[in-house]
Amino acid sequence: MEDIRVGLVEDNMTIRTSLKQCVEMTPACSLAFAAGSVESALDVLSDFEFAGVDIILLDIGLPGMSGLEGIPHIRHKLPDVDIIMLTTYDDTERIFEALTKGARSYISKKTSLKVIMDAVTTVYRGGSYMSPSIARKLVDHLSGGKKKPNLKSLSDRQMDIVRGLANGLSYKMIASQLNISIDTVRSHIKKIYKILEVNSKIEVVNMFK
Repeated sequence: MEDIRVGLVEDNMTIRTSLKQCVEMTPACSLAFAAGSVESALDVLSDFEFAGVDIILLDIGLPGMSGLEGIPHIRHKLPDVDIIMLTTYDDTERIFEALTKGARSYISKKTSLKVIMDAVTTVYRGGSYMSPSIARKLVDHLSGGKKKPNLKSLSDRQMDIVRGLANGLSYKMIASQLNISIDTVRSHIKKIYKILEVNSKIEVVNMFK
């Protein structure tokens, strides 16, 4: 059976106690240490009698040195340790900073204790884990935050034309209603197709519904 030695760095006593109990109740895990700050954790890691640790669950918002600041100091002491950030922060800037400094995973504190322990096992076996909401933020960020085009991208005139199409009007009828030429209607429709990334009137009308 695996014996995953887990360290905790969390200043909130209630959360730290819950995590300690969860670690101790997980057959494959044992508690290596529990500290309320990075400084306290580093003191433990400097103890010549310290038996070692495989995984550290590390909070970001800590008194004194933050979790992000503490990552390189911890990895200096234990180059092979896997760090899992366990935090309330889910902005991409902090996520990327944590990962680039050496964290293996980034988990929201809203995650259930069972899932957190599953993540510990996954990371210990060489994998990584991201809370779904955090993983989505990373994907959106890496893809440039591109969102599916929608009707809000259109100008007021283009929306007038879309309404005409949705009402079953011909190009000629739309032109007459808006007091513009048919060629102008066609020009707008080409632009509408391009903006909405569609290829037919039906697709435009379906988006309007």
